[in-house]
Amino acid sequence: MFKTRAKYHLGQIVRHRKHPFRGVIFDVDAMFSNTDEWYNAIPEDSRPKKDQPYYHLLAENEQSFYVAYVSEQNLVADYSGEPVDHPDLDDLFGPFEDGQYPLQVQLN
Repeated sequence: MFKTRAKYHLGQIVRHRKHPFRGVIFDVDAMFSNTDEWYNAIPEDSRPKKDQPYYHLLAENEQSFYVAYVSEQNLVADYSGEPVDHPDLDDLFGPFEDGQYPLQVQLN
């Protein structure tokens, strides 16, 4: 039986280890659940393993807002206390409080 435990939780703000973006987690896959095309587009020498949690983020960088799909090994918790400004946050979360966003809808 496959068992895994996600390190991060819904509503938590995280940063990418290598790339300059941060975001709010809105969903978690216990292991890789995207397309092979997406996975193979990552340079082979930096491809993360598939057998770890992958997180869906409402992400932002200095230029834009987007949805990101990131392996657990490439994330770190963001303790800056700064909110994320993604325009879709209000669709899923309540107001920013205590460094995170409370979930306001139930996801499957």
